Amino acid sequence: MTENFFRTSTASPFAVDQTSPSPQRRDARAANLVRRLGGRSIVLVGIMGSGKTSVGRRLAARLGLDFVDADAAIETAARMTIAEIFKRHGEIFFRDREHHVIARLLTEGQKVLATGGGAFMREDTRASIAGLGLSIWLKADLDVLMRRVRKRSNRPLLHTEDPETTMKRLIADRYPVYALADVTVMSSDGPHDGVVEHILTTLERDLPQLQPGEGAIALPAQNGPAMNTPSAAPPVTRVPVELGARRYDILIGSHLIEEAGSQIARLFPGSACTIVTDRNVAERHLPSLEAGLDMAGIRHTRCVVEPGEASKSYGVFATVCDAIIEARMERRDLVIALGGGVIGDLAGFAAASVRRGMRFVQIPTSLLSQVDSSVGGKTGINSRHGKNLVGAFHQPSLVLADTGALATLPEREFRAGYAEVAKYGLINDPAFFTWLEQNWRGVFGAGPELTQAIATSCAAKAAVVIRDETEQGDRALLNLGHTFGHALEALTGFDGSRLVHGEGVAIGLACAFRFSAGLGLCTHEESDRAVAHLAAVGLPTRIRAIQGWTADAETILHAMYQDKKVERGTLTFILARGIGRSFVAKNIPAEDVRAFLIDELKD
Repeated sequence: MTENFFRTSTASPFAVDQTSPSPQRRDARAANLVRRLGGRSIVLVGIMGSGKTSVGRRLAARLGLDFVDADAAIETAARMTIAEIFKRHGEIFFRDREHHVIARLLTEGQKVLATGGGAFMREDTRASIAGLGLSIWLKADLDVLMRRVRKRSNRPLLHTEDPETTMKRLIADRYPVYALADVTVMSSDGPHDGVVEHILTTLERDLPQLQPGEGAIALPAQNGPAMNTPSAAPPVTRVPVELGARRYDILIGSHLIEEAGSQIARLFPGSACTIVTDRNVAERHLPSLEAGLDMAGIRHTRCVVEPGEASKSYGVFATVCDAIIEARMERRDLVIALGGGVIGDLAGFAAASVRRGMRFVQIPTSLLSQVDSSVGGKTGINSRHGKNLVGAFHQPSLVLADTGALATLPEREFRAGYAEVAKYGLINDPAFFTWLEQNWRGVFGAGPELTQAIATSCAAKAAVVIRDETEQGDRALLNLGHTFGHALEALTGFDGSRLVHGEGVAIGLACAFRFSAGLGLCTHEESDRAVAHLAAVGLPTRIRAIQGWTADAETILHAMYQDKKVERGTLTFILARGIGRSFVAKNIPAEDVRAFLIDELKD
């Protein structure tokens, strides 16, 4: 059976989905998209349960193309199920044959092709797809995947004692590779036709227009190098932070983690570095960073801490400082912060402290850290009395915001980071907020809107930092929503399973606008509009939405008095006269805040 595993006759042995309409039945929209594909097939990639087959059939029907499921084609040719092939011949044998099947299918005319979950992991298979196809990653969260795969038993890789743990491992291993696909589209719960519509809209926006008589033109990749031009460098957006002798650049683009070594060698020749990261980020991104540093000839050591807010503590701070000192890092060497906001704050404070100040590079891997905490030089750790109460202002020397790293984020973390993006529109940029209302789906779909949103947010923060580096004036506006949010985080014990920072900010933003409306500072219509957008993207907007919430108004008020903006025992809030019209409000009476919180907790 092994020798004749796949037939080799000139007639294709692979079954084509006959439900797809003929090209003659395409509507004008589909015909235009197919023409602009220039003969390339659409290849759907993603983990098991991401909906490749269901979405693929519907997409093929909309475009008037044939649909082929690679796994079904393999089963037809082998006269065995995938599970039987795994059992009899093993995974290595299967992957080798799978590669040959996909390569053959791509030469047999334009189609929509759904691939198996492991197919895209092979470099030679990715090369075949890049040559003749357009790859689309259907990205789904763990809970969505598990609900789907539990309905079917033909998943050999999940035949384990703990399928959920196995799925988590597969996600950690595969999502960074899937992120190399040309396009990323979220596959969430809901009708598959919605995902198809998102794909069509994305292709309409991103496929370049073909002029009459032109052939295929490569689609610019969202998360990888341009198709058919593997040596082409992906575009990078630069946002300067002009602070005189301490100026630095924020670079935004894909593959920046891999290229960090060359950037550092160019800017800081002869420097060594200590990489500070957490265990989760280390699994996904540390090998790429270290490989780039090795290629650039940069000596480097690592300090890996546990993920989560609990690492912003005195004990972990001491561990990081000692690791840098033990590695014999000198003042002109570098600390690299590879991770989200926790790592950036922790590593930055260590860099500010060791040898009374070392240079450091921020490589933020979460949306929240890319648009907020990595920019502006605020570093620090938490006290048992509150968040970020111990720290220093210490500007980075370079920020590398790798948009490709965001592909590995859980949807909850990405959504939480979006709260900080929306904040910039609510502070002083009503046009940006309107743009977000119209384009947030593209941001979440990792389209060009994502880079634009990050760049706009970074530019907005940079402008404020340049005017008021150490928060003596209007830099406090960047704390819109944070007086409420930080108090809520402290009262949950910084437990990320209950509330992550961005969610606290979202609730804080909603509270700030409702409080402003209640004080007559802005209209209820403006307040409702701000809250509605946060809710539309799936962010919490009420204190009662926090799991297991029991604290009363007096307890919340007491926590607020630990806020950094408290002056001589009086509360300072960032409030709003409308969307894009925030201001610093000092000496807010505690009675007003207490009454507002009592009202909020009734909901």
